[in-house]
Amino acid sequence: MVKSSPPNKKGKLTIITGPMFAGKTEELLRQIRRAQYAQKKIIIFKPSLDNRYSETEITSHINNKITAIVISKGEEIRAHLKKKPKTEIIFLDELHFFDPEIVKVLNKLVKQGHQVIAAGLDQDFRGRPFKSTAFLLALAEKVVKLTAICRVCNEEATMSQRLISSRPALVTDPVILPGGEKIYEARCRSCHVVNKLIASVGEKLKKGIY
Repeated sequence: MVKSSPPNKKGKLTIITGPMFAGKTEELLRQIRRAQYAQKKIIIFKPSLDNRYSETEITSHINNKITAIVISKGEEIRAHLKKKPKTEIIFLDELHFFDPEIVKVLNKLVKQGHQVIAAGLDQDFRGRPFKSTAFLLALAEKVVKLTAICRVCNEEATMSQRLISSRPALVTDPVILPGGEKIYEARCRSCHVVNKLIASVGEKLKKGIY
């Protein structure tokens, strides 16, 4: 017979998601402040790839911030938890920057009784789901889906527009490209654009067809 976990050891996964400029990090910071007020034992992580505003702090677009442990792979979370075995809540920002192993790591931590609250983009600049985020959204007990305001029509935005020299990025461009307002805008589905035509020509140029 499988023994159930005691009430104070029931894990829970919460994913905060949405497009750029939807307030995901701000919501994560709010959850951190609530946990601190409740005197919970917490640990906070951020990816090494995210150095837009600070090397060692989780920072929102409106400049609210908190110090975090910088890691490059999801597996590093376990090593830090060994140093803090009584940790109750694990916070993680920029979920989409982590390797696919993050899914197994977080899922196992939840099964072990930890609460995990992670924030990240659900779609890349092309409008395709980030695989790690998509898996974790399916596994989560709670999903906080945020929206932004479209910079073109001012309606509700669910997508992230990447702009290179003020033009839509090529569909063949790298998926991961950290940046802020100079590179990205929030867009609704109707106003979101991916430059497929130039991407096709670019690929032909690379192959020496033109």
